Amino acid sequence: SGFSHSAFTFGIESHISQSNINGTLVPPAALISILQKGLQYVEAEISINEDGTVFDGRPIESLSLIDAVMPDVVQTRQQAFREKLAQQQASAAAAAAATAATAGATTTAVSQQNTPKNGEATVNGEENGAHAINNHSKPMEIDGDVEIPPNKATVLRGHESEVFICAWNPVSDLLASGSGDSTARIWNLNENSNSGSTQLVLRHCIREGGHDVPSNKDVTSLDWNSDGTLLATGSYDGFARIWTEDGNLASTLGQHKGPIFALKWNKKGNYILSAGVDKTTIIWDAHTGEAKQQFPFHSAPALDVDWQNNTTFASCSTDMCIHVCRLGCDRPVKTFQGHTNEVNAIKWDPSGMLLASCSDDMTLKVKSF
Repeated sequence: SGFSHSAFTFGIESHISQSNINGTLVPPAALISILQKGLQYVEAEISINEDGTVFDGRPIESLSLIDAVMPDVVQTRQQAFREKLAQQQASAAAAAAATAATAGATTTAVSQQNTPKNGEATVNGEENGAHAINNHSKPMEIDGDVEIPPNKATVLRGHESEVFICAWNPVSDLLASGSGDSTARIWNLNENSNSGSTQLVLRHCIREGGHDVPSNKDVTSLDWNSDGTLLATGSYDGFARIWTEDGNLASTLGQHKGPIFALKWNKKGNYILSAGVDKTTIIWDAHTGEAKQQFPFHSAPALDVDWQNNTTFASCSTDMCIHVCRLGCDRPVKTFQGHTNEVNAIKWDPSGMLLASCSDDMTLKVKSF
């Protein structure tokens, strides 16, 4: 984030150079992510009563890093939360009472206005040819919470860690998912049984000492080919893999020097495109598993990719740039700039003439190609 001296000091004092940590496997902003999860844990403590029930309503405000480490932050915030909730309930009760009193007075006044005077007749509920006001005391309909009945929902259990991504097979009722338990799974939702949907477990392993061992790395990207016969997965172990729809490993694609953040099949199904923390994107031959071309044009990790056609694609990065590249070209055919922070995702429109991007700078941009 620009604090190069702070990063240097932290590295020296923590003796990071003497550790056996492979820096290429540490995702960007890992420390920030850990701090954010710590804040979320403290906020969760504040929101839960001693008996395990959750406070009604929402927390008053988010915590700062300083507040979160205070020894009495949970008790103090819970007390403030209770007081705020009591004030809101009292205000709501007073407002309801005032509304009821006003409604009663209005009803009485309208009733008196609609009472026929001496000598005046009403015809079919009308007075002097005008529609009389109907004062039925029906309660107002209020939308409630929408809940899906349990018999209408299918819960797919099996992953042993958080699930990052899922993708429907474009042809059949198969759903693929990727998780932090170093597996992807293919769920068959076409089978109705009391035991739930069947699943194929795609274990992501690496070769160590002549044996396949679990990589223990997150599976964070996956994509089906257009005819639904092959599934590509990308992992934090730096490898992309191609699987058949029945769960067999067809190819392992290894040329990235760190985690893979995104990967996509082209429409024709002969190439796979991947983006990695090593600042590069790679086009792979899906049939041979070989890298056709590596594009080292970003100056920071590449976060997302999208095909414009079968040989041209766009990529975005934490370097705030978007490159449009083509297989066989040794330079980007076009570069888009304008975002002032990391560009998280990109998407071509169906015509391939407009490219949408979204960024940490809180903007979306649509660019004409």
